[in-house]
Amino acid sequence: MRVCVLGSGSGGNCTYVASATTAVLIDAGLSGRATGLRLAECGASVESIHAICVTHEHSDHTSGLAVLHRGGKVKLYANSGTIEGIDARAGNDKKLQWNVFSTGANFQIGDLSIDPFSVPHDAYDPVGFVIRCGEIRVGVVTDMGMVTGLIRERLRGCNVLVIESNHDEQMLKDADRPWHLKQRISGRQGHLSNQHAAELLTEIAGSHLKAVFLAHLSSECNSSELALRTVSDALKNQGHLHVRVVVAPSDRVSEVWSE
Repeated sequence: MRVCVLGSGSGGNCTYVASATTAVLIDAGLSGRATGLRLAECGASVESIHAICVTHEHSDHTSGLAVLHRGGKVKLYANSGTIEGIDARAGNDKKLQWNVFSTGANFQIGDLSIDPFSVPHDAYDPVGFVIRCGEIRVGVVTDMGMVTGLIRERLRGCNVLVIESNHDEQMLKDADRPWHLKQRISGRQGHLSNQHAAELLTEIAGSHLKAVFLAHLSSECNSSELALRTVSDALKNQGHLHVRVVVAPSDRVSEVWSE
């Protein structure tokens, strides 16, 4: 298995997950051109992608869908709520062809087993994914306002996690932003803070967890150093010294995890 975050943040989110025979993207929030260039950097190509699995309809997760679908003929997977949200934004003349999954029901793409599960976020029917191949499990949850029991259950036992670490709580409070926006971000359907990401990881980490990619960092209310220190220190304090923690950049590909 290989995992690489092509980009993560308000400018676009896209994660590459591949086995020896099957490659998928989780979300397609980068332009088609940027997606192709960043795939090449991690040794892949648009032509090698079998499918795109969409977490929710927000544009920073979907803006590249049409180009990749029509140009590269990549199959698209989403639940009916997300499809409804995307179609509403696109208009009747730009509807895409979809493979529809049900949240909570496993589906298969090649030798990858995909488990979608509900997450709290301000979208139609947002999900996270656990992707399995053999004994390897990869969890991807880039937008969630709070941690639920279901999220803990699904992510427990994963070998690799791509998880939101959006903001530092004090930086968000001090930010020159409208109060309603701060409330949305910190609310139950908003985005996860560094501290809450660290708490989740210390709860579910074990000998199985090898690597964590911290995703969707705010450019104004967070920093790579702060997110990394908050999460790394929490894991080390619990004795999880073996876990590799890295920040997924917004403007370039992350390092590649493989096993």
